[in-house]
Amino acid sequence: MAEDGEDSLQQKTGKGDSVVNDSRALKTPFVTTKPCKEHKDALKPSATNTDGEISPYQPRPPLRPRLSSRSGSVEETIRTRRLKNSQESLSDPTETGSSTDSLKDDQTASAPGGFVLRGAATTRNNQDSSGRPGSAITRGSPVFRDRGSSLSEYERRPTSQQSDLTDHRVRSAKVRLSPVQPTGPLPALEKSFASASLRAANRIGRDCLDYAVLAREKHGERLHRNLSDSRLLENMGSDSASVNSMRSTYSVLSPIRPQDVRNRSFLEGSVLGSRALLGAEELDRYFPDRRVGIYVATWNMQGEKGLPSNLDDLLLPTDSEFAQDFYVIGVQEGCPDRREWETRLQETLGPYYVMLYAAAHGVLYLNVFVRRDLIWFCSEVEHATVTTRIISQIKTKGAVGLAFTFFGTSFLFITSHFTSGDAKVYERILDYNKIVEALALPKGLPDTNPYRSTPSDVTTRFDQVFWFGDFNFRISKDRVDVESIINRTVGGDMGPLLEHDQLSKEIKEGSIFKGFQEAPIHFRPTYKFDIGCDIYDTTSKQRTPSYTDRILFRNRQTDDIQVVKYTSCSSIKTSDHRPVIGVFQVKLRPGRDNIPLGAGQFDRSLYLEGIRRRITRELKRREAMKNQSSSTICTIS
Repeated sequence: MAEDGEDSLQQKTGKGDSVVNDSRALKTPFVTTKPCKEHKDALKPSATNTDGEISPYQPRPPLRPRLSSRSGSVEETIRTRRLKNSQESLSDPTETGSSTDSLKDDQTASAPGGFVLRGAATTRNNQDSSGRPGSAITRGSPVFRDRGSSLSEYERRPTSQQSDLTDHRVRSAKVRLSPVQPTGPLPALEKSFASASLRAANRIGRDCLDYAVLAREKHGERLHRNLSDSRLLENMGSDSASVNSMRSTYSVLSPIRPQDVRNRSFLEGSVLGSRALLGAEELDRYFPDRRVGIYVATWNMQGEKGLPSNLDDLLLPTDSEFAQDFYVIGVQEGCPDRREWETRLQETLGPYYVMLYAAAHGVLYLNVFVRRDLIWFCSEVEHATVTTRIISQIKTKGAVGLAFTFFGTSFLFITSHFTSGDAKVYERILDYNKIVEALALPKGLPDTNPYRSTPSDVTTRFDQVFWFGDFNFRISKDRVDVESIINRTVGGDMGPLLEHDQLSKEIKEGSIFKGFQEAPIHFRPTYKFDIGCDIYDTTSKQRTPSYTDRILFRNRQTDDIQVVKYTSCSSIKTSDHRPVIGVFQVKLRPGRDNIPLGAGQFDRSLYLEGIRRRITRELKRREAMKNQSSSTICTIS
């Protein structure tokens, strides 16, 4: 207010024109106003008690006071002050709250008599006539606190002009902190968009590596696809924008315009066209280096009903840093319950993978699992079988093949079981020739390179071919000599032993697996072991250890298939064979949308059953840990 003085709160008694002044009037050291005569006349008592005496405890709403023309309207003065303080708050660099907050904090309260006290806090002596603290005054900010500075107007006064400290004990509940000043120079800006500390604070999460595409292209680097799904480039940064805004720039999913939805047809599109689902643009999004990871496993299960308790060592070895995009598993002499075997595979691979297709020929099983987010780029899957037995009803020897196209690259996977016997090399060559001639693939899928295909060899009709299984080729040497070579082997060099390998010899002569390659072998022979141990055959037959289980590959273009790993799984000992696994990086090419797409089909019931088993297994594990931790051991000394 403009004038200093004391504000006496008056109440009407209800009899005559006399005015009763409250002895405990509100004392405010800064806000005072002298009421005029008309105001005194308006504040006359009107309430009486049951005895007829005047009661000061029954006030009624006061009338609006008449103010002198020179002082102006009180409400206009308060409104002007509040607007001024709000503007000062906006211009104050040290103010932490907004102007809206300041308006909310400094609530305006009306005192008896019609006066308005802005944000004034009552003191110990500031009570109404009933002896209670003045309820008409709102508790709020300090008296006349200047929102544009850290000290109030009262605090800036000299000590001699400050009133008793007890009149100003109530402070604002809002903590005001002084601005933090940097102790040293700010870090230099890098790349003209963010400081090093800010870039580290806004680093994108590890599950969003697709946002790093821009940075990778800028530096001219091409990451392995498996890296792109699990971690970011360490130097990837962002500005002060939120992660949501960065998604619009770096996300692998581009916005789709309604016109594109109207016009796009997957029956159209070329290899180089931007509208093709399987074209170069889409391929580079998911596979910047245009290589897909393929995991191949072959295992002769010996028809055992009991499966290993855990297949993690077979499919997810600990020495591999990343999982692969495709898992292809072929077994010979499979367990009687084929569905149980497939369920165990799904349970092991978990929710990241779905079974694209499963085929069987008697006890020969072939399963292909693919990452869920890649299933849309797979064509329909076709399979065919060939039996090499004279009696076709006996399906223990033969082959099963499975073919599909992924983007513009065609794949063929064959698992087979050739004739057994140490000396039956010629019969095994006949099995091979029959399979390559009789395997009727592809059926509805287009030949990706018809000019290099031959009708007499199914393996020439596809870009990438993997043939694996129990080929039953042996080592032509006495067992004693073979074991002596194995024991003398240092550093995994099996060259001296492979010199006597029947398959290696026939491949060099060109009588079998024409055009195929095999990675160097650095593991011990996988046949034949006593079940449950690492000792070779101790039965009366004393079979010679041999490399019967193999994985071979063929490609149309040189170096399209790169070998990452080729080894055996020695921890699975439920069969007389050890599983053999191979990890490969395979070159992909863009394709046309003229292939019959698989439309994302997979074995849904198997997927749900595998996930249910994983959940059940995890719950049992946690329950066992809980019981173990809660159990106590008592000892008596």
